[in-house]
Parts: sequence; structure tokens; C-alpha cells
Amino acid sequence: MTSGKRSPLLNYRLCSSVSVEAEPSAARAAGARKLPTFLGVVVPTLLSMFSVVLFLRLGFVVGQAGLFQSLAMFVVAYFIIGLTVLSVCAISTNGALDAGGAYYMISRALGPEFGGSIGIMFFLANVCASALYILGLVEAVVDDFGVPALTSSLSFPRGYWFDLLYGTVLLFLCLLVCLVGAGIYAKATFLIFLIVMLVLGTVCLSFFVVAPRKVKLPPGIDGNGTEQGNASFTGFKHSTLQANLFADYSVDYTTGRLMSFSTVFAVMFNGCTGIMAGSNMSGDLKRPSYSIPRGTITAVIFTYIVYNLLAFLLSCTCDRLLLQRDYSFLRDINIWPPFVIIGVYCSTLSAAMSNLIGASRILYALAKDDLFGKVLGPAKRTSHDGNPWMAVIFSWILVQLVLFSGKLNTIAAVVTIFFLLVYATVDLACLALEWASAPNFRPTFRYFTWHTCVLGIAGCFVMVFLISPIYASASVAFMVVLLVALHYLSPSSSWGYISQALIFHQVRKYLLMLDIRKEHVKFWRPQVLLMVRNPRTSLQLISFINDLKKSGLYVLGHVELDDLDSLPSDPLPHQSDSWLQLVDRLNIKAFVNLTLSDSVRHGTQQLLFISGLGGMRPNTIALGFYDDTASEDRLSQHPAFSSGEEVAWQNFPPPWTSGTQKCLSPREYVAIIADALKMQRNVLLARSFEELKPPQELGWRAQPLIDVWPINLLRPDSAHYVNTCSLFLLQMACVLAMARAWRRARLRLFLCMESGARPRGQEDKLRQLLKDLRIQADIHTVLWDSAVALHWHRQQEMSSDTDAFGFPGNVAQVTDEYLSAVNQLILQQSSAPTVRFLYLPRPPADTSLYGRYLQQLEVLTRGLGPTLLVHGVSAVTSTEL
Repeated sequence: MTSGKRSPLLNYRLCSSVSVEAEPSAARAAGARKLPTFLGVVVPTLLSMFSVVLFLRLGFVVGQAGLFQSLAMFVVAYFIIGLTVLSVCAISTNGALDAGGAYYMISRALGPEFGGSIGIMFFLANVCASALYILGLVEAVVDDFGVPALTSSLSFPRGYWFDLLYGTVLLFLCLLVCLVGAGIYAKATFLIFLIVMLVLGTVCLSFFVVAPRKVKLPPGIDGNGTEQGNASFTGFKHSTLQANLFADYSVDYTTGRLMSFSTVFAVMFNGCTGIMAGSNMSGDLKRPSYSIPRGTITAVIFTYIVYNLLAFLLSCTCDRLLLQRDYSFLRDINIWPPFVIIGVYCSTLSAAMSNLIGASRILYALAKDDLFGKVLGPAKRTSHDGNPWMAVIFSWILVQLVLFSGKLNTIAAVVTIFFLLVYATVDLACLALEWASAPNFRPTFRYFTWHTCVLGIAGCFVMVFLISPIYASASVAFMVVLLVALHYLSPSSSWGYISQALIFHQVRKYLLMLDIRKEHVKFWRPQVLLMVRNPRTSLQLISFINDLKKSGLYVLGHVELDDLDSLPSDPLPHQSDSWLQLVDRLNIKAFVNLTLSDSVRHGTQQLLFISGLGGMRPNTIALGFYDDTASEDRLSQHPAFSSGEEVAWQNFPPPWTSGTQKCLSPREYVAIIADALKMQRNVLLARSFEELKPPQELGWRAQPLIDVWPINLLRPDSAHYVNTCSLFLLQMACVLAMARAWRRARLRLFLCMESGARPRGQEDKLRQLLKDLRIQADIHTVLWDSAVALHWHRQQEMSSDTDAFGFPGNVAQVTDEYLSAVNQLILQQSSAPTVRFLYLPRPPADTSLYGRYLQQLEVLTRGLGPTLLVHGVSAVTSTEL
């Protein structure tokens, strides 16, 4: 008999078949789109959904589950696939569709990661499904004509190698058709459809015109014929219907396994897949957005009606023994038995060719998208008429390899799971587009909501794990591995990433919830705006501030000096790409904010005012130090930037050299510091950071040293360790030590005292403060009598010099001799720490003293190596829980 000795797990071979057409080239795109709705969508979808389930497994479902549970199974199965159909229709009517079907929809909606991973799974599913249908056809042929032949004098030898030979011949015929092109298959599709519909018509007619008869049952699992017997085709009888109403799960006669609701439902569900066969023809349809929803829904409704009708007819005319013990009984009760054989052969061969041609088109689409680089490069080759012959050959080789495994029930289960995961991902793509609220997602098909998408995803995953929890888990894990690999290895694409739309949607929502009125000092973190004149000379500082931000906001700011009135267009978008590539190469978590202004000061003011959004705004500005040191191009020496890619950084100007006029005056530089303090921003000045050696370059044995001098060295007469600025300086040093790269660093806090003071008491107070603030640091007491004496001597000479507020004019009183003494004192205490933190005094109120103020900072920090001058205006420490 046709399938008398086949396992019910053959249902897995009945997975949906697809026929994905190659993307047409521009020259033949118009001519390729010629299929109407019926031929392009309805016919392939019907053939894929009917396949051989219609002829070989429907009786099995009714015989095991009964009529009531069978109808319930159809409702549940079609509810699941119906929700996916709604998602397919929504995506297919949202703009122009190209060839590629499910792969094209998913990749263009969810990005290359999901598209590539699902594309590979879709390709493998089609490869294995093609082999499964070939093997199913071979088994049907040898069951009909094998030794001993049951229906004909013609006989074929049987055995593993003979079955492999028959499969190879049939697969080679499929290869010839695919090499000629999809056109010949498309022309034969309608003929196959007519044959299947004719066979279906004779099956329905046979229930009414064939007289009741006895049907000889096939052998059982022992194969010796001892379990053979007869069952009855009773015709329409009320008693037969009553006997078939309820479930009667029994042992399957081909496997010896006891059937259950889940196993029978898995068998039946395979006859409901194949819903994407029409959408996969999108590249050949005249009007894809019109044809796909109408054709797919029509095919789904038609198959649902046919399955329910046949289930009812079977329940009324066939006794349960016949339904349970003979999968090919429709042939025996047909008005002309060869009709069913022809239907099985045509549908199976059509499905095998469809999967082979579908696999080649998916492989070709993956190769064209370059998601896997040179690995799939040869699959791009096409013939003069656009047929991807290399992809066809490669797919044929893989199908032939699968044929060597003989019986593929186990692999078939994975194939079904792969198809269901594709359906779930289509639902996910539609759900993501709906949740992202993208204005351009305006499908003309509106009969869906995000609820239908969620239910579709849940239904597909329930079915996946119902079929096989082990294979389902392995398949999901395989998809995740592919997704992660493509995320890191695939080249960027211009398709658009739905993840970006979803991130925007969520970030906007949470930014609105981030209320600045609810800020608390316990949760303060540095949010830094680093002003960068030229990235070529600032790489070390950019990376250092990235460590210092402590998961806070980090913005790279740059002022381009020009006048928009004199320019034809805004030059900043062209430069932004180079800055973003810089951020990617340095692997830092920073935003880029460029502005156009007539001066650096005005541009910095703009960035301080507008950088950030809502509760995420910079509270600290970092500047490089203003001096006359010649800059060195570090970009070309950095390992992340190879010399061959220097062309990508042409927008960055060459480093500044001595003798070249600066675009920023000393007075303007100090004015920027004053502006930031007026805006209640903390200020960081970084000097000599081109000399910084990051901890990772020091070696694993070396311990980085962070030296902290939390005293205003320009005003030793009013030195305090417990004020806002000193505590801010301590906090910043502690934040740096908490960074991953600096966790082995040791904090050293220097306590400056005069010999007449009580050092033990001051040190105990400072140690208690550090304990309350949970800051671990070594305290070093420093006597600086000689330096302080120079200060007091100068103060007495110029006691009449006061500033506008009546305080001593400190900038005017502090001498270079005193500053040099303090500089030497710092060098004597520690010759070469990794970085130093010093107290940054406020600029003087008198703007005429800005130059003198900057000069004093230069003398104070001369030769100290990487030094960060810090002035804080924010309360950033807390001793509370």
C-alpha cells in the first residue's frame, strides 16, 4: 500500500513547503512581476497546506481523536496560524515588497541579526523538508511497486541502497527543473493543482457512490502479516458516526507507540502549515500588497472548510478500525484507486521541488545581503536570465547529503519547529513595528492588533514545545547563537533597525519619567561634557573621562568655528560620522554633540545649555589645559586605527603646532571656566594627559596610584578639607577608583599642615570623614611651612590689594615663587603617580586677572604629569543609607 509501513511521524515530513523567488534585477523586475492572486498566492498556499496530509493522515487524526476532538484541534490550529496570517498581511501591505518572502519581511523589519538567523533556519528547514518529501515519495513508490508488489506486476528491488538510488534519481529530476528556472515549475504548478483538486473531488464523491466494502489492513509492526485483518467502509450510517464521535487513543500500528492528544495534534498541525508559500512569491506577483492578504486568507479558509468536511465524511462512513489501522485507505475506497496514488505522487513531488527551489532562493537572498561575508559569495552567481544556479546546486548537494540518513523522522520534527519559529518571528516583527509606533508603519490591512501578534507568538511557541521540548530548546538555542554571531560579525546595513525604533520609544518614555525634582545626592553620578578641540591629540583624555563617568552621561562636545550665513549648508552632519566612528573604535559609551559658532566660548555656552535631555544633562564640564605645548597626533599610533583606514578620519584637522595661531585666547579660556561655574556646572581641567599610562598598560603586577590634594593651594590661609569643592574632589577620585580598569588603584590623600598645628587631631578628623563617606584611602601628612611662609610674606606686602568683594586679591598676592615651591613639594611627595587630583580655585572676579590666574595654574601644575584640576559646586557625598 501507499504508506502502509510508514510511521505516523511522517507527519513531520509534511511541513509547509515554500517557493521563494530570487530578487529580480532592475533590468527584469517589471517582467518578473506577472503572477495574479490566484496563481501566485492561492495555488501555492493550497498545495503547501494540503500536501500529503490530506490523503494519508486525516483518517489517522479522526480515528484516534474522534470527530469532536478533531474539530477542536482544527479550531485551535487555525486560530494559531490565523493570527500569523494577520501579521503576514499587515507587513505585506506596509510598502513595496521584494522577493524573499518571510526572510525579506523579517530582515527588513527586525534587522540583519534576526533576518540572518531566521534566514539560515528557513534555508535548512527547506533543505531537510525537500529530502523528507523525496523519501516520502520513495516510500510511496516502493510500497506500491516494491517486492512483493501489492498493486502491480511491476516490482522494484527494496533496501537501503535501492531506496537511496530512487531518491537520488527523483532529486536529480527536481534539480533539472530548478536549473532550467522557476518558470517551468510555475507553469506546472497550476497543472498539479488541478490534479490535486480532481483527486480531492473523487475522494469526496467516493463517499457517496462507492458501495460498502471490506478493506484488507496492512501488516503490523512485526511485518510478518500475522496482524493483518479486515476493516469496513460502511457508507453513511448513524451508528458509524456515533462510534467515531469521541476519542479512542490506541497504539500506532507502525511504531508501537501509544498515541495521545499532543502527538495526534502535532500530526494534524503539519497539514495547517505552509501559510507563507504565497507571500514567498512576492517577487513574482503583480500586486503583492493586494494579492498576499486576499490570496492567503482565501486559501486558509478553503483548507479549513475542506479539512472539517472530510473529517465529518470520514466519521460517517469508516469504522474506527479502518481509520486507525490503514493510512492509505482512501485509495481502497476510491471510485478509481490510482487517482489517490496520482494525487499523493503529484503533491509530494511538487512539495519536494518547491522546497528545493525555495532553499536556493533563500540562500541566494542571504548571499546578496552579504550577511555572512565571503562564505556565501559563490551563491550570488546567476545565469543570464537571473536564475541562481550556484545556490541551486549548493542546495541540491545538501539535500542529497540528508538523503543518506535514510529515515528522517527526527530531523523532520526539527524542520517543523524551524517553520514554526519563522512564523513566530513574523509575529514578532509585526509586534515590534506596532509597539514602536513608527509613523511609517501604516499597513492598508488593519485587521490586527498587538494582541493578535502576542497570541500568535505564544501559539507558535506552545506548538513548538508540544511537538518536542528537547528539539524546541535546541532550535531556539541555535537561533540565539546565530543571532548573537550576526550581531557582532555582520556588516552594517541600510535596511533600518526596528531595535532603534523600540529603543527610542522606551527611552522617550523613561526620560519623561526621570524627574529632576526627585534627584537625591545619594544617587548622584558624574555626567560629563568633554570639550574636544581635536580628537587626534585627545585620545587618552577621552578614554580617561569614559572611566570617570561611572555609568553617567558622557558627551563629546566640539565647536566648529564658522558662520552659517556664509555657508551653503550645515557642515556638521558630514563631520558627525567621523566622530561616531571614533566613539565606536575607542569602545567608549559617549554621545557626540557638535555645534557651529563664531567663538569657542559661545559654542561652549550653547553646548552647556542644550546638551542632554530631561533629567539627563551634563553636570560637569571637562576641558583640556591651555598651554603652549606642541600637540602630537595620537590617532595614527592608536591600535584601534590602522594606517590603511586613515581616510575615514580626514575631517579631523592636523595637530596644533607652536607658531600657529590659536582659535582660543587665554582670557576666553578662563571665561569658559567662569561661565560653567555660573551655570552651576562642576569643572575639570586636564593637563598632560597625553602622558597618561592606563592601568591595563602598566602590567598586572603594577598598582596604579591616585594622588589627591583636596586643599586650595592658591589660598593656604583659608585651607579647608570639608567644603563642597574638597568633597567633590574626593568623590571624583573615589569614582575613578571604582571603575573596572582602576579597581586595583590605591588612593593617597595628602594632608597639608604647618608644624605648629596638631597633625594627629587633623588626621583623625579626616580619617573619620573618609570612614563616614566609605572611601578607602591612605592619608599622608605633609609639612609645608616653607611654602606657606612665602605666601604670608607676600600677603603682608600687598595687604591693601583687595577684590570687588573685599577679600584679599588672592590672584595678585600669590607669587610664582610660592607656586614653584608648592609644585616642588608635590613632586617630592610622589614623583610619578598614575594621575593627580588637585583643587581648582575659582577664577577671579576681575576679568583683567584672567591671564594671571591661568599663568598661576600653569606654574602650579608644571611637570606634574597627568593632573586633573577639579572644582565642584554640587553636593555629591552622603553618609545616609
